[in-house]
Amino acid sequence: MKCNLLRYIVLLIGSWALSVFQCSGMSSGFSNETLHYVISYKWGLIHKDAGEATLRLVRKGDNYSISLAAKTKPWADRIFMVRDTLLATVRTDGFKPLSYHKISHEGGKYGKDEISYSYSGRNVTGHCRRYREKKGKVSSSSKTLSAQGPVYDMLTIFYYLRLIDYSKLTKGQMLKTTVFSGSKSETVTVRCLGKTTLKMRKGGTREAYHIRFNFTTGGKKKSSADMDTWISTDSSHIPLMLVGQLPVGQVKCYLM
Repeated sequence: MKCNLLRYIVLLIGSWALSVFQCSGMSSGFSNETLHYVISYKWGLIHKDAGEATLRLVRKGDNYSISLAAKTKPWADRIFMVRDTLLATVRTDGFKPLSYHKISHEGGKYGKDEISYSYSGRNVTGHCRRYREKKGKVSSSSKTLSAQGPVYDMLTIFYYLRLIDYSKLTKGQMLKTTVFSGSKSETVTVRCLGKTTLKMRKGGTREAYHIRFNFTTGGKKKSSADMDTWISTDSSHIPLMLVGQLPVGQVKCYLM
């Protein structure tokens, strides 16, 4: 269950165009919000809630402050404990990331990734620094990543998916953008599969856009299996559910 679990949580939970807000008629921004999700693990006859995540966005002046806290439940802690926090600061004008931090405690290991962004026209540079603790020893490394914008990270990409105006996309149409993951640059390909009616976990139904996406490196090699998410069709575009395949079993994230 540990493999890529955080990636699935982030991309719920989570465009390669002239600018973010020229791509397919994107919306203008976000209001303050707090969203809660439960993460369920399914393998054969086993189907059990394994974790939870809370996502918050607060506008502070000309910036958004975003945080995601994810953790496994006590029974899952005995298999592989996760306590992760992601933080990001983003300009409200153009939704350009300024900084990103990932603080992870996974399976008894500690890590921290930091990215600071700089911009020159369409060119985006990510100044990355990584810290890892192993057997009481802390190591660090740094790397500079570059791409042409728009560019996101493993937290702000979640909001990029929500900014897209899916009503203006044809079924099967694809968009691409870039993610800096702390040590490498990845391409995210997003495919809109049209509208559907989603049965909610606690009863009732919601109209949703069905979206499928994946990550690749070098423009070709997949760095994760395809993931499916269902996003509300109203103006908030809140992710209602995500399904991703693990090497053993399947993970589902539900909006609570």
